[in-house]
Amino acid sequence: MKELLENDIVKLRALEPDDLDLLFSIENKSSLWEVSNTQVPFSRDLLRKYLDNAHQDLYQAKQLRLVITDKKNKLIVGLIDLFDYNPQHQRAGVGILILRPFQGKGFASSALDLFKDYAFLHLDLNQLYANIPSHNEQSLNLFKKLNYRHIGTQKNWIKSNGEYKDVERFQLLNPNHL
Repeated sequence: MKELLENDIVKLRALEPDDLDLLFSIENKSSLWEVSNTQVPFSRDLLRKYLDNAHQDLYQAKQLRLVITDKKNKLIVGLIDLFDYNPQHQRAGVGILILRPFQGKGFASSALDLFKDYAFLHLDLNQLYANIPSHNEQSLNLFKKLNYRHIGTQKNWIKSNGEYKDVERFQLLNPNHL
């Protein structure tokens, strides 16, 4: 039987207490703050409390973060997030971060494809969406390749390094709901 959260390339797993150092390094990387709406660094104590509550049900937390691991080498390659979950309208945002040494190796597309199946088949979501800064060509190409449809541009949507930047909005509808 096929496992729900793994394929030939990646395995998605829940956050563990041992992931504290990983979260600390990612959440405190100011270059990522423009896409996460973060303004200040996170303390280890705050992240430890987050990990203590990471078991909360999706309906309660309205978000889910999973660790992406390389199935072959069992190495952590990144994180994938379901956020802004809306059970009434059966939609949620999706975000992905692949650690720099593992970028360009197919982990992102493999994880997003697996996550899409989980969201559509297991969670019965009607749609996923992604908000991508216009200058992030790598992510724009990734979501286009995975058949997310560009549905608009949000002008001056984020402010980063003193300047406003546009954000592209992408959407993927569940084909089982069409």
